[in-house]
Amino acid sequence: MDLREITGDWDYRTLPANVVLGERCFIERKASFKRFRSVRDPGLSLGSGVIVYTWAEFNVEPQGSISVGDDCVLVGPVFMCAERISVGRRVVISYHVTIADSDFHPHGRAARREDALANAPGGDLRLRPRVESRPVIIDDDAWIGIGAIVLKGVRIGRGARVGAGAVVTRDVADGATVLGNPARSAAENLP
Repeated sequence: MDLREITGDWDYRTLPANVVLGERCFIERKASFKRFRSVRDPGLSLGSGVIVYTWAEFNVEPQGSISVGDDCVLVGPVFMCAERISVGRRVVISYHVTIADSDFHPHGRAARREDALANAPGGDLRLRPRVESRPVIIDDDAWIGIGAIVLKGVRIGRGARVGAGAVVTRDVADGATVLGNPARSAAENLP
């Protein structure tokens, strides 16, 4: 392995043409894009001054699109995007955070079987059942702690804080702090 591919000193021009980078973007690891399959233009947009550290992963399906605003720090999130994930400006997302705009599989038993067969070696991906997705929106100045999970259809408000390990299944108000599984306001978590 070329050490430049894990130190940020690699040729960013090798990224797909539908990845748009703002000025002063730093991407530590080229492999963060190994599961980037978007055909949208842009499929990924990183604003000016965005820092993407080693553990970040951009798992983007063909119809998915991610936008990240200026001056964000992505310490190590895994983005799982089928439709759209939008991150505002000055957002900090920590290690091992998962942000998913879809479950990536159907819920019903028969449909799960169809999906498994379509995805199996020799399967026909055209036979995959429809999978539900809903955009995830993270507003400006939010912070998301280590190991948190943000699920489809969630909006995290401006300046909100998501505690380490929280599982966010519903919207978080501007300026709120949420903790736990499922994530609830800090006041709701008091004994």
